[in-house]
Amino acid sequence: MSHPVLVYKGKEIAAYGFGDPHPFGTDRHDVFHRELAAAELDPPIRYMRPRRASVDELLLFHTPEYIDRVSRMSREGRGYLDDGDTPALPGIFDAASDVVGTTLAAVDAVMHGEAKRAFVPIAGLHHAARDRAAGFCVFNDCGVAAEYLRRRHGLSRVAYVDIDAHHGDGVFYGFVDDPDFIFADIHEDGRYLYPGTGAAEETGTGRALGTKLNVPLAPGADDAEFRMAWRQVEAYLDAAGPEFILFQCGADSLEGDPITHLCFTEQAHADAAATLCRLADKHCEGRLVGTGGGGYNRQNIARAWTRVVQAFVEAA
Repeated sequence: MSHPVLVYKGKEIAAYGFGDPHPFGTDRHDVFHRELAAAELDPPIRYMRPRRASVDELLLFHTPEYIDRVSRMSREGRGYLDDGDTPALPGIFDAASDVVGTTLAAVDAVMHGEAKRAFVPIAGLHHAARDRAAGFCVFNDCGVAAEYLRRRHGLSRVAYVDIDAHHGDGVFYGFVDDPDFIFADIHEDGRYLYPGTGAAEETGTGRALGTKLNVPLAPGADDAEFRMAWRQVEAYLDAAGPEFILFQCGADSLEGDPITHLCFTEQAHADAAATLCRLADKHCEGRLVGTGGGGYNRQNIARAWTRVVQAFVEAA
């Protein structure tokens, strides 16, 4: 029996972006959804509406002082929330809260058995730390979702898998000393790309030392090198035995992205998604939520994210 695949769509998450000429524009949502519709997947996916996260939900990962700062600067509508990458545009608090809430809606739908897989295109804001914005990311929906799964749904072993070109530093350092948080990240070597972190030697701290997996790749790495790295991720996840998988599938790791230097094709994303479906079926009762993450070549994000959803559908 096939299960529906949920895909989230709506002006609320489309509104998360920073306008021209900022790389993270608000057109990314519609570019993806046009490509997805043209793919005519069978069985068809089920479209779902966004929802807004409450302040109490944001507090699961973020500090109250930081949430208050974002709220105030969003009302003022000027300046930057970080050192210059993330503008404090009017309304950014609400848009960022909609991203978090929509990822939580996907988590709830999967946990309640409405579907085994779900995908949120404008999400995966993995650079935001518990107490600050970074790298176009205001609130870290993946970090909030991991805490939500533990505190609201009672899970203990949540896996986070990231194939965005940039290291998911906000998630990594948010759980760096947590031995039960399962973290695997393939990314461009931090010596060549923001945020400069994620060396292979970074495996956790304290009781969590040796429990995290970072796989940096050299600029120009292609699908063959991705497949070699992915074998490490697959073995790591299989041994860890997660109860839920959060998948950040940033498309800025594809060749032709304007701000990164990896050279994957969309097949890397399709293969990763298919593998995660198998691992989720084996360990997690099928529970898998994908988030779009980065990607600044519009054709790349449309194709890569559509291939992720297609893999979810084919595995349903």
